[in-house]
Amino acid sequence: MDVNAAVAAVAAIAGVLTGVIAMLAFRWSEREQKRPTRSSLHTDAVLPPGVDTVLSVLRSSAVVLDEADAVVKASSAAYALGLVRGGKLAVEPMLQMARDTRRDGEIRQVELDLPRRGTGRGEALAVSARVAPLGSRLVLLLVEDLTEARRIEAVRRDFVANVSHELKTPVGALSLLSEAVMDASDDPEAVERFAGRMQIEATRLTSLVQELIDLSRVQNDDPLEDAEPVRVDELVAEAVDRCRHQAGAKQITMASNVWAPEGPDQGGGGRREGGTADLRVWGNRGQLAAALGNLVENAVNYSPARTRVGIAARSVNAPGGDHIEIAVTDQGIGISDKDKERIFERFYRVDPARSRATGGTGLGLAIVKHVAASHGGEVTVWSAEGQGSTFTLRLPEAGAARDRAHQQPARETRAGGAGLDVEAGRSTPESPESNAYETLPAPEVLP
Repeated sequence: MDVNAAVAAVAAIAGVLTGVIAMLAFRWSEREQKRPTRSSLHTDAVLPPGVDTVLSVLRSSAVVLDEADAVVKASSAAYALGLVRGGKLAVEPMLQMARDTRRDGEIRQVELDLPRRGTGRGEALAVSARVAPLGSRLVLLLVEDLTEARRIEAVRRDFVANVSHELKTPVGALSLLSEAVMDASDDPEAVERFAGRMQIEATRLTSLVQELIDLSRVQNDDPLEDAEPVRVDELVAEAVDRCRHQAGAKQITMASNVWAPEGPDQGGGGRREGGTADLRVWGNRGQLAAALGNLVENAVNYSPARTRVGIAARSVNAPGGDHIEIAVTDQGIGISDKDKERIFERFYRVDPARSRATGGTGLGLAIVKHVAASHGGEVTVWSAEGQGSTFTLRLPEAGAARDRAHQQPARETRAGGAGLDVEAGRSTPESPESNAYETLPAPEVLP
C-alpha cells in the first residue's frame, strides 16, 4: 500500500506541475502576442488620432519620423520626390533638421535645391522644407515643391528685363535724335532726315506698346465670353489688307484659296485663286484677326522680293469636333531646328538684325500662340532653311457653319480629307498620310 500511495502521490504532483507549466506557457504566449513588434511601431496606429486624415488632404509632401528616425508615415508625393527610400528619410539636411527639432522642440524651415531623380542633366528640384514636433515622440516634415513657382518667377523677371530693354532702345533713340534736330536747326535737310528717323522710332515704340497691350489682353481675358462665328474669308482679307503696303514695296504676290466678300486685290499685284467659301471659326474676332495678321505680316517681312506668300484654309473632321486650319506659307529664309523650339517665346528673334530692320518686336508669334490656346486650338510650324515656312493655325469651327456643311455634303470645298493646293487654289484628293497643305516651291524670283 505504501508503494502504491507513493506512486499516486508522484503522479498527482506531476499532473499539477504539468498544469502549471501549461498555464505559464499559455500566459507567456498571450503576452508575446500583445507585445508591439518592431514593424508594428511603424504603422498608422502610433499616429495621434486624426493626424493620418489631415496628412492625406495636404498638398505638401508629408513625412512622419519616430525617435529612431524611421519613417512612420509618408505620403505618395514624398516618395515621388525621392524623399523616402528604404523606409528612411533620404535627404540628409532634412534629417538633421528633424533631429534638431526633436531635441529642442523648435520649428524649423529651409529652402533646398535637390537633384531631380531620373534625369542626367543635373536639373535641380527647388523645395521648401518645414519641420515641427508631433506629440512627444514624433516629428512632422512638410515639403513644398517650389520648382514651378521659381520658373514662373524667372519668366516674369526675364519679361520685365526684356520689356525694359525694348522700350529703352526707341526712347533713347528719340532722345538722341531730338538733340540732333536742335543742333541742326539751321540745316533743313538734316532736320528732315532726323525727323524721318524719329518717326520710325516712334512707330516702333507705338507698335511695341500695342503688342504688349495685346499680349496682356489675350493672357488675362477670356476670349470666349465675346465669342461669335467669324468668317475666315473676312479674317484673310483683313490680314492681307494689313500687309498690302509691305508686299507691294517688295513686289510679293499674295495667293489665297479663300474668297473674300468684296475687297481689293492683294498687295504686290496679288490675286485670289480658287475658292473656299462659308468657313467660320468660333472665337473673338479682334484676337483672331490679330493672330492671323501677325502670321501674314511675318511671312511678308521674312520673304525675299518678288516671291509668293500663300494663305489656304480648309475644314478638318476630328473626333472632338470639326476644326478650321488656316495655313500661311512663304518662300523666306526658313527656320533652323534649334530656333523652331523657341520662336513662340516672347521677345525671341531668329534674326535680331532683320527684326530691327522690319520693325519686329519679337511678340507677334507669342500672341498667336496665346490666341490659339485660349480659343481651344493650336499653332504649328513646318520650316526648312532656304525653303520657307508654313505656319498653320488650327481653330474650332463654328457650329452654324458645321450644320450648313452637313446639309450640303457635295460641296467641293468642304469635302472630307481634301487637300488644298496653295499654288492653284483648288481642292485635290489626299490620303491621310500625306501633308495637309502643298508647300510653295523654294525661293525664286518671279518675272
